[in-house]
Amino acid sequence: MFRRARFAEVIDAQLALFLREHADVLQDVEMRLRAYNDAGRDEAEQLYGDYVDAVETGTELLADLRDNYAQTLDEPARYLAEFNHAVARQLPAFALEIENR
Repeated sequence: MFRRARFAEVIDAQLALFLREHADVLQDVEMRLRAYNDAGRDEAEQLYGDYVDAVETGTELLADLRDNYAQTLDEPARYLAEFNHAVARQLPAFALEIENR
């Protein structure tokens, strides 16, 4: 898909920072997904909504990180694509939402 990841180092550093600074968000996503998967039919809909909310929180944080850096670039399109690709690879729970932001 990409010739060479031009922004790989900065994206790796950004995602490492996200993992360190927002470990609680990642734990919340995992916990809510487990709760949904373990739920009975009566609880599943509410618990899925809670999971989606947790994913949205993480996605907003990632999008803010991405967008703030992108504003410093003259032509951010390649960076945005590389960042989204890295999120899909390393943090798949956030992959779909990050593409839409």
